[in-house]
Amino acid sequence: MSKFGELIDGTSPLLLVFFEENESLQEEFHPVLKDVAAAMGDQGKVIKIEISKNAKLVEALRVKVIPTLMIYKMGEMVWRQSGEQDANTLIGLMNEYVD
Repeated sequence: MSKFGELIDGTSPLLLVFFEENESLQEEFHPVLKDVAAAMGDQGKVIKIEISKNAKLVEALRVKVIPTLMIYKMGEMVWRQSGEQDANTLIGLMNEYVD
């Protein structure tokens, strides 16, 4: 999990999306995440984390519902919610944490 610490330590907001690969609802949500990443450009990142490949992290962060979304900035979780969100909402949330 030391890589996780390095990942979330940045000064730009980081949106983590915990998902399950075989979840059919995710197919509709992945384009939303691409839109968020494109809109943020260099000002923020979007990273998808597949839960079955990251069980220790999922347990440590107590992820119970898929998808679970978290925004980190400078090593601190600043926002968390379970369930899908639309692109405009996520872009607005990310922009709140851009310097």
